[in-house]
Amino acid sequence: MTEQQTMSEQQRSDWIKEHYQEATKYLASKGIITSVVAPEQSRYLVPLVAVWLLTDKDGNKFWVINGDLPADHVQSDVASNAREAMRHFSMKWQLQAENLIESNDQKQQEFGQLLIGRAEGLYQIFDNEDLWKEG
Repeated sequence: MTEQQTMSEQQRSDWIKEHYQEATKYLASKGIITSVVAPEQSRYLVPLVAVWLLTDKDGNKFWVINGDLPADHVQSDVASNAREAMRHFSMKWQLQAENLIESNDQKQQEFGQLLIGRAEGLYQIFDNEDLWKEG
């Protein structure tokens, strides 16, 4: 049984709420104050990852990813849906990881390795057709 299958509906709901709050707090730390979430376009794979489509107070839209991985965000125009946003983050992290691993800083190299692992996991989720079926 997976961790997701052993979680109660209340625990799933709490996880989603907590990670939504973390996503808005993350954007706020970047100077972006959100006003709206698009729940029908956001996706969650509890307890691993959430991809949010959030709109700021000026009407700008952002994809935000968080969960058991580093929080990150991009303008919404890079991806037409949450699945494509996940692929975008995967590719972005692969590129960032290459630069970090080439640095002379041990902590940067370690973070680069973490990013590679998370990027590969994201791509596997993106590539799994069963996870993206509607209904």
